[in-house]
Amino acid sequence: QVQLEESGGGLVQTGGSLRLSCAASGRNLGPFDLGWFRQAPGKDRESVAAIRWRSGYTYHVDSVKGRFTISRDNAKNTIFLQMNNLKPEDTAIYYCAARSGGILSTILQSAHYNYWGQGTQVTVSS
Repeated sequence: QVQLEESGGGLVQTGGSLRLSCAASGRNLGPFDLGWFRQAPGKDRESVAAIRWRSGYTYHVDSVKGRFTISRDNAKNTIFLQMNNLKPEDTAIYYCAARSGGILSTILQSAHYNYWGQGTQVTVSS
């Protein structure tokens, strides 16, 4: 089992920044991928970014490239999502997720993750 706890959400104006954190516990994260996903009201959950823990390789969806950056702190078993130049369409609940042993082609697919945090609300006002 992997336990995930997100923090760092809040209310910010358009163009502002937030940094989300996700602390992981319970397992050695070496073979894991960790990702950020989000769900806006009335919409399906969508991927945002992911990171392979062992290599540190990162992946971002096109809509956030250049604005969001996923990173990790090995010593703290924590991943981050630095979000800059936020837009109202970024408003959503942001979830941290983890999986073990997945293939690279599915790293940004939420259906392939089996551990989830409780989510943190991000609201961007216009």
